[in-house]
Amino acid sequence: MTNPPNTPTYIPRDHRFMIGLLAGTAIGAGLALWLAPRAKAEYERASARVGDAVDELKRTGQGVRDDLADAVVRGAHQVEGFAKAAKSA
Repeated sequence: MTNPPNTPTYIPRDHRFMIGLLAGTAIGAGLALWLAPRAKAEYERASARVGDAVDELKRTGQGVRDDLADAVVRGAHQVEGFAKAAKSA
């Protein structure tokens, strides 16, 4: 028997997609809870290493800056000495 025109046809629904979606959500949540403590510890270790590297870079940069400032001061004193010598000659 056929359906008359303009009457909805019953199509059996397949719920496999929804079951898979819910199962994936549950598995993902379980993995997140299981792996989160490891990821947090690894992140903290990496962040500490980066912080140490930044501190070392900061100390090195400050040392270079101080050395450069000392060289500029020495150069200025030498120029001043040359200027005084040229003026008195």
